[in-house]
Amino acid sequence: MRIGMIGLGRMGAYMLRRLIEGGHECVAYDRSSAAVQAASAVGAVGAASAEELVAKLTPPRALWIMVPAVAVDAVIAKLRPLLAKGDVLIDGGNSHYSDDIRRAEELRPAGIRYLDVGTSGGVLGFEQGYCLMVGGDKEVFDTLEPIFATLSPGGRMPAAGARRVADDTAPMGYLHCGASGAGHFVKMVHNGIEYGVMAAYAEGLSVLQHADAGLRARETDAETAPLAHPRLFQYRLDIAAIAEVWRHGSIISSRLLDLTAKALAADPMLAGFGGRAADCGEGRWTVQAAIEMGVPAHVLSAALYARFESRGSGEFADKVLSAMRLGFGGHVERS
Repeated sequence: MRIGMIGLGRMGAYMLRRLIEGGHECVAYDRSSAAVQAASAVGAVGAASAEELVAKLTPPRALWIMVPAVAVDAVIAKLRPLLAKGDVLIDGGNSHYSDDIRRAEELRPAGIRYLDVGTSGGVLGFEQGYCLMVGGDKEVFDTLEPIFATLSPGGRMPAAGARRVADDTAPMGYLHCGASGAGHFVKMVHNGIEYGVMAAYAEGLSVLQHADAGLRARETDAETAPLAHPRLFQYRLDIAAIAEVWRHGSIISSRLLDLTAKALAADPMLAGFGGRAADCGEGRWTVQAAIEMGVPAHVLSAALYARFESRGSGEFADKVLSAMRLGFGGHVERS
Protein backbone atom coordinates (compact mmCIF):
# COMPACT_ATOMS: atom_id res chain seq x y z
CA MET A 1 0.00 0.00 0.00
CA ARG A 2 0.98 3.67 -0.36
CA ILE A 3 0.77 5.85 2.74
CA GLY A 4 1.89 9.30 3.82
CA MET A 5 3.77 9.76 7.10
CA ILE A 6 3.76 13.16 8.79
CA GLY A 7 6.16 13.42 11.70
CA LEU A 8 9.53 11.68 11.56
CA GLY A 9 10.63 11.81 15.19
CA ARG A 10 11.77 8.85 17.27
CA MET A 11 8.64 6.81 16.58
CA GLY A 12 7.61 8.05 13.14
CA ALA A 13 10.99 7.48 11.51
CA TYR A 14 11.26 3.90 12.74
CA MET A 15 7.67 3.11 11.78
CA LEU A 16 8.35 4.45 8.31
CA ARG A 17 11.37 2.17 7.97
CA ARG A 18 9.38 -0.86 9.10
CA LEU A 19 6.67 -0.11 6.55
CA ILE A 20 9.21 0.30 3.75
CA GLU A 21 10.96 -2.94 4.66
CA GLY A 22 7.52 -4.56 4.66
CA GLY A 23 7.00 -3.59 1.02
CA HIS A 24 4.85 -0.48 1.38
CA GLU A 25 5.41 2.78 -0.47
CA CYS A 26 5.77 5.75 1.87
CA VAL A 27 5.72 9.47 1.27
CA ALA A 28 7.36 11.32 4.16
CA TYR A 29 7.11 14.86 5.48
CA ASP A 30 8.52 16.57 8.55
CA ARG A 31 9.28 20.16 9.45
CA SER A 32 12.92 19.08 9.62
CA SER A 33 14.40 18.80 6.14
CA ALA A 34 17.16 16.61 7.62
CA ALA A 35 14.54 14.12 8.83
CA VAL A 36 12.97 14.04 5.35
CA GLN A 37 16.39 13.46 3.77
CA ALA A 38 17.03 10.60 6.20
CA ALA A 39 13.67 9.06 5.27
CA SER A 40 14.48 9.38 1.56
CA ALA A 41 17.78 7.60 2.18
CA VAL A 42 15.93 4.49 3.38
CA GLY A 43 13.52 4.42 0.45
CA ALA A 44 10.74 6.90 1.23
CA VAL A 45 9.52 9.52 -1.21
CA GLY A 46 10.38 12.82 0.42
CA ALA A 47 8.03 15.80 0.49
CA ALA A 48 9.04 19.37 1.27
CA SER A 49 5.55 20.38 2.47
CA ALA A 50 2.19 18.99 3.46
CA GLU A 51 0.85 20.11 0.10
CA GLU A 52 3.54 18.16 -1.73
CA LEU A 53 2.92 15.09 0.38
CA VAL A 54 -0.81 15.08 -0.42
CA ALA A 55 -0.08 15.64 -4.11
CA LYS A 56 2.20 12.61 -4.20
CA LEU A 57 -0.51 10.30 -2.86
CA THR A 58 -3.17 8.80 -5.10
CA PRO A 59 -6.79 9.11 -3.90
CA PRO A 60 -8.20 7.70 -1.73
CA ARG A 61 -5.24 8.75 0.39
CA ALA A 62 -4.12 7.48 3.79
CA LEU A 63 -2.04 9.82 5.94
CA TRP A 64 -0.52 8.76 9.25
CA ILE A 65 0.08 11.67 11.66
CA MET A 66 2.83 10.97 14.19
CA VAL A 67 3.28 14.22 16.10
CA PRO A 68 2.77 15.31 19.75
CA ALA A 69 -0.86 15.44 20.85
CA VAL A 70 -0.82 19.23 21.15
CA ALA A 71 0.10 19.58 17.47
CA VAL A 72 -2.46 17.21 15.92
CA ASP A 73 -5.28 19.71 15.46
CA ALA A 74 -2.92 22.17 13.74
CA VAL A 75 -1.72 19.47 11.36
CA ILE A 76 -5.29 18.42 10.54
CA ALA A 77 -6.27 22.06 9.95
CA LYS A 78 -3.45 22.36 7.43
CA LEU A 79 -4.35 19.12 5.69
CA ARG A 80 -8.14 19.55 5.68
CA PRO A 81 -8.37 21.86 2.57
CA LEU A 82 -6.12 19.46 0.64
CA LEU A 83 -8.15 16.32 1.25
CA ALA A 84 -11.18 14.82 -0.48
CA LYS A 85 -13.97 12.41 0.25
CA GLY A 86 -12.63 8.93 0.96
CA ASP A 87 -9.29 10.06 2.33
CA VAL A 88 -8.22 8.72 5.74
CA LEU A 89 -6.37 10.50 8.53
CA ILE A 90 -4.69 8.38 11.20
CA ASP A 91 -3.48 9.81 14.50
CA GLY A 92 -0.89 7.42 15.89
CA GLY A 93 0.25 9.62 18.77
CA ASN A 94 -1.11 9.89 22.29
CA SER A 95 -4.14 12.13 21.86
CA HIS A 96 -6.92 12.23 24.42
CA TYR A 97 -9.74 9.98 23.23
CA SER A 98 -12.30 12.78 23.53
CA ASP A 99 -10.37 14.70 20.86
CA ASP A 100 -10.67 11.68 18.57
CA ILE A 101 -14.44 11.64 18.95
CA ARG A 102 -14.58 15.36 18.12
CA ARG A 103 -12.24 15.09 15.12
CA ALA A 104 -14.10 12.14 13.63
CA GLU A 105 -17.37 14.07 13.92
CA GLU A 106 -15.87 17.22 12.38
CA LEU A 107 -14.38 15.33 9.42
CA ARG A 108 -17.37 13.05 8.72
CA PRO A 109 -19.53 15.58 6.79
CA ALA A 110 -16.73 15.97 4.23
CA GLY A 111 -16.41 12.20 3.84
CA ILE A 112 -12.94 12.17 5.41
CA ARG A 113 -12.45 9.15 7.64
CA TYR A 114 -10.44 9.22 10.86
CA LEU A 115 -8.75 6.48 12.87
CA ASP A 116 -7.11 6.81 16.26
CA VAL A 117 -4.28 4.34 16.75
CA GLY A 118 -2.66 3.89 20.15
CA THR A 119 0.89 2.84 19.37
CA SER A 120 3.19 1.08 21.83
CA GLY A 121 6.70 -0.16 21.22
CA GLY A 122 8.96 2.84 21.49
CA VAL A 123 12.30 2.82 19.73
CA LEU A 124 12.38 -0.99 19.98
CA GLY A 125 9.35 -1.23 17.70
CA PHE A 126 11.36 -1.09 14.49
CA GLU A 127 12.82 -4.54 15.14
CA GLN A 128 10.24 -6.06 17.46
CA GLY A 129 7.08 -4.52 16.05
CA TYR A 130 4.44 -2.20 17.50
CA CYS A 131 1.35 -3.03 19.51
CA LEU A 132 -1.51 -1.16 17.82
CA MET A 133 -4.87 -0.33 19.38
CA VAL A 134 -7.24 1.07 16.74
CA GLY A 135 -10.44 3.08 17.07
CA GLY A 136 -12.80 4.19 14.32
CA ASP A 137 -14.92 2.67 11.56
CA LYS A 138 -14.27 -1.06 11.17
CA GLU A 139 -14.57 -0.75 7.39
CA VAL A 140 -11.67 1.71 7.31
CA PHE A 141 -9.66 -0.51 9.63
CA ASP A 142 -10.18 -3.44 7.28
CA THR A 143 -9.00 -1.38 4.30
CA LEU A 144 -5.79 -0.39 6.03
CA GLU A 145 -5.17 -3.68 7.79
CA PRO A 146 -2.04 -4.47 5.71
CA ILE A 147 -0.43 -1.36 7.22
CA PHE A 148 -1.28 -2.39 10.78
CA ALA A 149 -0.20 -5.98 10.14
CA THR A 150 3.21 -4.88 8.86
CA LEU A 151 3.83 -2.58 11.82
CA SER A 152 2.73 -5.19 14.35
CA PRO A 153 5.03 -7.79 15.97
CA GLY A 154 3.41 -10.44 13.76
CA GLY A 155 4.62 -8.51 10.73
CA ARG A 156 2.05 -10.02 8.40
CA MET A 157 -1.63 -10.44 7.68
CA PRO A 158 -3.48 -13.48 9.11
CA ALA A 159 -3.30 -16.48 6.78
CA ALA A 160 -5.45 -16.14 3.67
CA GLY A 161 -8.66 -18.15 3.91
CA ALA A 162 -8.36 -18.55 7.67
CA ARG A 163 -11.61 -18.25 9.62
CA ARG A 164 -11.78 -14.69 10.90
CA VAL A 165 -13.22 -13.85 14.30
CA ALA A 166 -13.57 -10.47 15.96
CA ASP A 167 -10.28 -10.55 17.83
CA ASP A 168 -8.14 -12.84 15.69
CA THR A 169 -5.61 -10.08 15.07
CA ALA A 170 -4.87 -9.63 18.78
CA PRO A 171 -2.24 -12.42 18.86
CA MET A 172 -0.56 -10.63 15.95
CA GLY A 173 -0.27 -7.44 18.00
CA TYR A 174 -2.99 -5.21 16.55
CA LEU A 175 -6.69 -4.88 17.30
CA HIS A 176 -9.73 -2.89 16.25
CA CYS A 177 -10.95 -1.84 19.69
CA GLY A 178 -14.18 -0.04 18.79
CA ALA A 179 -15.63 3.26 17.64
CA SER A 180 -13.74 6.56 17.43
CA GLY A 181 -11.64 7.17 20.52
CA ALA A 182 -11.54 3.50 21.57
CA GLY A 183 -7.97 3.03 20.36
CA HIS A 184 -6.59 5.91 22.35
CA PHE A 185 -8.78 5.06 25.35
CA VAL A 186 -7.20 1.60 25.47
CA LYS A 187 -3.72 3.08 24.97
CA MET A 188 -4.41 5.62 27.72
CA VAL A 189 -5.14 2.86 30.23
CA HIS A 190 -2.18 0.87 28.88
CA ASN A 191 0.08 3.77 29.81
CA GLY A 192 -1.57 4.15 33.19
CA ILE A 193 -0.75 0.50 33.87
CA GLU A 194 2.78 1.16 32.64
CA TYR A 195 3.15 3.87 35.29
CA GLY A 196 2.09 1.40 37.98
CA VAL A 197 4.38 -1.42 36.82
CA MET A 198 7.35 0.92 36.56
CA ALA A 199 6.67 2.29 40.05
CA ALA A 200 6.47 -1.25 41.47
CA TYR A 201 9.87 -2.17 40.04
CA ALA A 202 11.38 1.11 41.23
CA GLU A 203 10.04 0.78 44.78
CA GLY A 204 10.93 -2.90 45.09
CA LEU A 205 14.50 -2.38 43.92
CA SER A 206 14.80 0.57 46.28
CA VAL A 207 13.82 -1.67 49.23
CA LEU A 208 16.56 -4.11 48.18
CA GLN A 209 19.05 -1.25 47.82
CA HIS A 210 18.40 -0.29 51.48
CA ALA A 211 18.65 -3.84 52.85
CA ASP A 212 21.96 -2.88 54.50
CA ALA A 213 20.24 -0.45 56.88
CA GLY A 214 21.43 -2.46 59.89
CA LEU A 215 25.05 -1.91 58.89
CA ARG A 216 24.78 1.86 58.80
CA ALA A 217 25.36 4.15 61.75
CA ARG A 218 22.13 5.83 62.83
CA GLU A 219 21.60 8.70 65.19
CA THR A 220 19.89 7.83 68.46
CA ASP A 221 17.70 10.67 69.64
CA ALA A 222 14.11 11.63 70.18
CA GLU A 223 13.73 12.78 66.57
CA THR A 224 14.89 9.57 64.89
CA ALA A 225 12.92 6.33 65.04
CA PRO A 226 15.35 3.51 65.81
CA LEU A 227 15.82 0.44 63.63
CA ALA A 228 14.29 -2.18 65.91
CA HIS A 229 16.27 -5.17 64.66
CA PRO A 230 19.49 -4.08 62.90
CA ARG A 231 20.69 -7.67 62.54
CA LEU A 232 17.78 -8.39 60.19
CA PHE A 233 18.92 -5.79 57.67
CA GLN A 234 22.58 -6.51 57.02
CA TYR A 235 22.56 -7.49 53.35
CA ARG A 236 24.71 -5.79 50.76
CA LEU A 237 22.84 -6.92 47.68
CA ASP A 238 23.94 -6.77 44.06
CA ILE A 239 20.89 -5.01 42.63
CA ALA A 240 22.05 -5.34 39.03
CA ALA A 241 22.48 -9.10 39.42
CA ILE A 242 19.09 -9.43 41.10
CA ALA A 243 17.38 -7.57 38.25
CA GLU A 244 19.18 -9.87 35.82
CA VAL A 245 18.22 -13.11 37.57
CA TRP A 246 14.59 -12.00 37.70
CA ARG A 247 14.63 -11.83 33.91
CA HIS A 248 15.11 -15.62 33.70
CA GLY A 249 12.13 -17.72 34.73
CA SER A 250 10.61 -15.19 37.14
CA ILE A 251 6.89 -14.48 37.04
CA ILE A 252 7.67 -10.75 37.12
CA SER A 253 9.93 -10.80 34.06
CA SER A 254 8.98 -8.26 31.39
CA ARG A 255 10.39 -5.93 28.77
CA LEU A 256 10.44 -3.17 31.37
CA LEU A 257 12.55 -5.37 33.63
CA ASP A 258 14.84 -6.09 30.68
CA LEU A 259 15.44 -2.37 30.25
CA THR A 260 15.96 -1.92 33.99
CA ALA A 261 18.52 -4.72 34.15
CA LYS A 262 20.37 -3.25 31.19
CA ALA A 263 20.54 0.18 32.84
CA LEU A 264 21.76 -1.27 36.15
CA ALA A 265 24.42 -3.36 34.42
CA ALA A 266 25.79 -0.22 32.79
CA ASP A 267 25.51 1.99 35.90
CA PRO A 268 24.75 0.03 39.12
CA MET A 269 24.10 3.17 41.18
CA LEU A 270 22.30 4.92 38.31
CA ALA A 271 24.51 7.92 38.92
CA GLY A 272 23.78 9.23 35.45
CA PHE A 273 20.11 9.81 36.25
CA GLY A 274 18.50 12.62 38.22
CA GLY A 275 15.38 10.68 39.11
CA ARG A 276 12.91 13.17 37.65
CA ALA A 277 10.15 11.22 35.90
CA ALA A 278 7.91 13.13 33.50
CA ASP A 279 4.26 12.28 32.90
CA CYS A 280 3.10 12.90 29.36
CA GLY A 281 -0.62 12.94 30.07
CA GLU A 282 -1.88 9.38 29.72
CA GLY A 283 -1.45 8.55 33.41
CA ARG A 284 -3.42 11.64 34.42
CA TRP A 285 -6.13 10.89 31.88
CA THR A 286 -6.44 7.31 33.12
CA VAL A 287 -6.91 8.43 36.71
CA GLN A 288 -9.36 11.14 35.63
CA ALA A 289 -11.39 8.59 33.66
CA ALA A 290 -11.42 6.24 36.65
CA ILE A 291 -12.72 9.05 38.84
CA GLU A 292 -15.43 9.97 36.33
CA MET A 293 -16.57 6.34 36.12
CA GLY A 294 -16.24 5.71 39.86
CA VAL A 295 -13.70 2.92 39.34
CA PRO A 296 -11.01 2.43 42.04
CA ALA A 297 -7.47 2.82 40.68
CA HIS A 298 -5.27 2.94 43.78
CA VAL A 299 -2.00 1.79 42.22
CA LEU A 300 -2.30 3.91 39.09
CA SER A 301 -3.09 7.01 41.17
CA ALA A 302 -0.15 6.39 43.51
CA ALA A 303 2.21 5.88 40.56
CA LEU A 304 1.09 9.15 39.01
CA TYR A 305 1.62 11.05 42.27
CA ALA A 306 5.05 9.44 42.60
CA ARG A 307 6.01 11.05 39.31
CA PHE A 308 4.86 14.43 40.59
CA GLU A 309 6.95 13.84 43.71
CA SER A 310 10.03 12.96 41.65
CA ARG A 311 9.98 16.43 40.11
CA GLY A 312 9.92 18.21 43.45
CA SER A 313 6.21 19.01 43.40
CA GLY A 314 5.85 17.80 46.98
CA GLU A 315 8.67 19.95 48.38
CA PHE A 316 6.41 22.66 49.76
CA ALA A 317 4.15 20.09 51.41
CA ASP A 318 7.23 18.58 53.07
CA LYS A 319 8.20 22.03 54.37
CA VAL A 320 4.70 22.49 55.76
CA LEU A 321 5.07 19.21 57.65
CA SER A 322 8.38 20.35 59.07
CA ALA A 323 6.90 23.68 60.12
CA MET A 324 3.97 22.00 61.90
CA ARG A 325 6.23 19.53 63.72
CA LEU A 326 8.46 22.36 64.88
CA GLY A 327 5.45 24.40 65.98
CA PHE A 328 3.60 21.81 68.05
CA GLY A 329 6.50 19.78 69.40
CA GLY A 330 9.71 21.69 68.86
CA HIS A 331 10.88 18.96 66.49
CA VAL A 332 13.96 20.03 64.56
CA GLU A 333 14.52 18.66 61.05
CA ARG A 334 17.00 15.85 60.64
CA SER A 335 18.71 14.97 57.36
